[in-house]
Amino acid sequence: MANCPNQPRNLKGCTCSYSSCGHRGICCECVAQHRAAGEIPGCFFSAAGERSYDRSVANFVRDQE
Repeated sequence: MANCPNQPRNLKGCTCSYSSCGHRGICCECVAQHRAAGEIPGCFFSAAGERSYDRSVANFVRDQE
């Protein structure tokens, strides 16, 4: 995990429920990881959509309807 000076502030607003993720609060790493996997970070989803742990684009579109 990178040393991010913004991590404490980012964690206050992080809505991801996967608490053991090593990228929590390090948004640039989180976005890069999900982008490389063809996914969308959990913070873009509604609370219910995020809890599904399905980060696919298709699930994101369903979640926004």
